[in-house]
This record gives sequence, C-alpha cells and structure tokens, in this order.
Amino acid sequence: MEKKSVSSRLSQYFIYIIFVALVVVLTILKPSFIQPSNLVNILKQASINGILAFGMMFVIISGGFDMSVGSTVAFAGILAALLGRGDFPLIVPFLVALVAGLCVGILNGLGVAVGELPPFIMTLGTMTAVRGLALLVSDGKPVTGITKAYRKIAASSVAGIPMLAIFLIIVIAICSFVLAKTVYGRRVYACGGNLQAAKVAGINTTFIRVSTFAIAGLLAGLSGFLMTSRVTIGQPTAAESYEMDAITACVVGGVSMSGGVGHPVGVIIGTLLITVIANGLDILGVSSHWQKIVKGVIIVVAVLIDVKGKSKKN
Repeated sequence: MEKKSVSSRLSQYFIYIIFVALVVVLTILKPSFIQPSNLVNILKQASINGILAFGMMFVIISGGFDMSVGSTVAFAGILAALLGRGDFPLIVPFLVALVAGLCVGILNGLGVAVGELPPFIMTLGTMTAVRGLALLVSDGKPVTGITKAYRKIAASSVAGIPMLAIFLIIVIAICSFVLAKTVYGRRVYACGGNLQAAKVAGINTTFIRVSTFAIAGLLAGLSGFLMTSRVTIGQPTAAESYEMDAITACVVGGVSMSGGVGHPVGVIIGTLLITVIANGLDILGVSSHWQKIVKGVIIVVAVLIDVKGKSKKN
C-alpha cells in the first residue's frame, strides 16, 4: 500500500517536480534566465498562451478538441488592429475581437454537437477558413498604425505585474470558479466523462458542448486583442501553431484527451512549463526548430502516461 501511495503521489506531483527542476537547471546553466526582465518576458508570453489553454481546457474536458484557436487569434487580432487606429474608442476593437472569437467558437460547437462532425475535422476546417478570412480582410499584409493607448495595454503593468498577466489572472479566477463551484462546471465534466450517461441524466449536452467551444473562441478573441497590443501590429499569419501550445499545456497539466478529467492548476503549470522550455532554449542559443521537436515529444509522452494510467485504473 505504501509503494502504491508513493507512486500515486509522485505521478500526481510529477509535473510540479519537472517544472521546479527545469527552472533550477536553466538558472544554473544561464543565470540570466532568472533576471527580472526575462521573468517578466516569460510571464507576458505565458499570459497569452495561458488564456488560450484555459479555453482549450473547457473543450477537452467536455470531450472535444479545437484546432482553430490559433487562426481565431490572428483573425480577431486583424479586426482589432483595423478598428484600433483611433477612429473608434478602444472598447470597440476589444468587443469586436471577443465577438469574432465567440462566433467562430459557436460555429465549431454547432458543427460538432448538432452536425455531429468529429471535433478534429470540424475545427481543422474552421482553422483553414478563418486563417483565410484573416488574410482576406488584411489583404495578406500586416495592419499597422494602432493607437498609443492600444499599444500601452500590453506594455503597462500594475504594481510590477504586467497587464497581460492581470488578464490571465482574471481568466483563471473565473474559469476555476465556473468549473469547481457551479452546476455548469459539473456538467462539463459529466459530458466528457460519459456523454450518453449525461444525456440520460437529463443534461442538455448539446448546449454544454456548444458553450465550451464558444468559451474557447471567446478567449481566443481576447488573446488576439492582447497579442495585437503586444506586437503593435495585426498579423494575418500570427499565432501559427498556438493551438498546439494550448493543447500541450492542457495535456501536460493533466487534462485527459479522452475527456472528463482536468484541473486549472495543472493547466497553469503546463502553460508555464511550455513557456519556460521555449524561453530557456532561446537563451541557451538552441535552434527554434528544436522547440517544435520538444513540444511534439512532450505531447506524445503526456498522452501515453494518461492512457497507461487509465488502463492501470481499469
């Protein structure tokens, strides 16, 4: 029993141990890693990835999958940049980015829950189409000239905490409360755990599944607005492979790809781990191509651990 207890505890806290070990190793290899300026940079990058990952978390827990969030970030960012040149109050590009993301999310949800298309196929289609929309709206060119107030959002901080991180903290607080303390959150877990059983229990599974994709789209729209502020231009080719970062953060953080299992704290650590790996490889002068290889290996290993763990329980 003691051995089982120790092994279960190790598997439970494995991601935390790896994260701490990685930070220690990078600090030893490159002391500049721990400098405040680099930590702030990590926090800013992790904020956008984290917001995306929390939207992805809802979809995966409910038994879905979303490949379109990266394209949605680019599309929402283009719209925000076009409206953020000073002709409208800043609230207009903010709301338009959110609504654009929300519409893409609802479309995905309807295709999956009502049209009964596999999530991968549906979101792969919207990933391509929405990227095309971003290129069409921007004429394939970066959108420049956003206002100083818009640029200031990502550049500013409150009490030393970057504004981007504050957005992430708000998203974490709301999403954690919804999943842990509301009936809706329990129903999201129920749909991912066993969709047929959830239907028999009287849960409106169509609404739950559509709404989780809508949440993912909404948060992708928010990420698009914030990314445009950070890079100061709207790029139609922005956020490529961001969906993979979001999926990786979720899977590494303990969100089961088969649905029904996941915790916000794990997703936070998963997001930080992926960001720290990318930042550490950059600081060490390792080619960016290796980052893709590392992320791919991490996804495979994390899913393998999840599958093996479930088979042992069964």
